[in-house]
Amino acid sequence: MNSDLTRLQPLSDFTRRDFVMTSLAAGFALAVQPVAAETITTDTAGLVAGEVQIPVGDGKIPGYRAHPDKGGPFPTVLVVQEIFGVHEHIRDICRRFAKLGYFAVAPELYARQGDVSKMTDFSKIIAEVVSKVPDKQVMSDLDATVAWAKASGKANTEKLGVTGFCWGGRIVWLYSAHNPNLKAGVAWYGRLVGQADELHPQHPLDIAGDLKAPVLGLYGGADMGIPNDTVEKMQAALKGANKPSEIVLYPDTPHGFHADYRPSYRKDKADEGWKRLQEWFRKHGVS
Repeated sequence: MNSDLTRLQPLSDFTRRDFVMTSLAAGFALAVQPVAAETITTDTAGLVAGEVQIPVGDGKIPGYRAHPDKGGPFPTVLVVQEIFGVHEHIRDICRRFAKLGYFAVAPELYARQGDVSKMTDFSKIIAEVVSKVPDKQVMSDLDATVAWAKASGKANTEKLGVTGFCWGGRIVWLYSAHNPNLKAGVAWYGRLVGQADELHPQHPLDIAGDLKAPVLGLYGGADMGIPNDTVEKMQAALKGANKPSEIVLYPDTPHGFHADYRPSYRKDKADEGWKRLQEWFRKHGVS
């Protein structure tokens, strides 16, 4: 009888139910402290903002959402976390979008694999958590986040955009090839090439011809982790595939130039990139 019931129950692609993270960590990740004096803090005046629980295929993951407290439904932006998870910087970015009239939501995409907010060793963060997060799981969780946003009644998911930073920058490219309903993406210094493995079978260069939405890439010419030649390869692949995506390469600019809480922050490039993001979203129907 039990076996019959098992056959009748729908199976999830992700069967692990012991979620490591059931709520977001407070403040900034330990690995990035102390935070810089330039750190931007956006208030919640005129906003609905805070932690939420997002139903996914095998349970719920925590996330952060922000939107104006009056009106709606609002154009929707998925904010994909850096390597440090949905810590205070990512939450602040959601509030910045909300101040511009968007419904912004950042799901915690490491919820099953680990809580990086309390880890201080960068190599340990990569080895013990980040490397174990399957791309397939991330795509599914982002789809679930869109469905949750739509069901809230405050998000107009027909005007859907995605942006992400560092680890999330790579995800922006992948999600733009995954979701046919996406209008546009903006990828901030996300890795473009890499060794394929079972959990990460493709990288942005591999799917340049499969993009279903135009992506704006914002990269630093002095990024030691993303060599300029890989950026040039991606630019050539986009051109060869006749895709309306673009990559801006800022000379003498390091990785993490938008991260105002870190020494890598470059205000002029961050401000220009943020302006470009807004123009890109307007141009492609996200606002």
